[in-house]
Amino acid sequence: MLRDKFSEALKDAMRAKDQRRVGTLRLVLAALKDKDIEARGLGREASSDDEIMGLLQKMIKQRNDSIEAFDKAGRADLVAQESEEKAIIEAYLPQQMSADDVRAAVKAAVVATGAASVKDMGRVMAELKGKFAGKMDFSKANGVVKEMLSPPPA
Repeated sequence: MLRDKFSEALKDAMRAKDQRRVGTLRLVLAALKDKDIEARGLGREASSDDEIMGLLQKMIKQRNDSIEAFDKAGRADLVAQESEEKAIIEAYLPQQMSADDVRAAVKAAVVATGAASVKDMGRVMAELKGKFAGKMDFSKANGVVKEMLSPPPA
């Protein structure tokens, strides 16, 4: 289970005195604990691995947003810190799909859902999230779906 992986990785990082890894893994474990508390409020025991994958992707998206903001502000030190944290978190996700694989998956999802216009985008995205959680960057897939469902320029 992913939760056990994080606990073991935290212990290893503490032994190695890798402060950046320790801090990042503590953030992940704290986010997991919050997610578990939320799950208990909904009547479930603990978060599933799929939910944990979603949480990790959300944390990576937050890092990407921070990197962009810090880069615009000229804060190279904070860009480096956020990039290191992002790399640590990404190490626990499965290999992400290539752009060509994403395009093929989107095409298949459009066919499977019978989507014909941008109005059907929600169904296509739901299909993709059901099949490719943890393996696909959905913000990039979103652009591909929009491109495929938009009418060609006249």
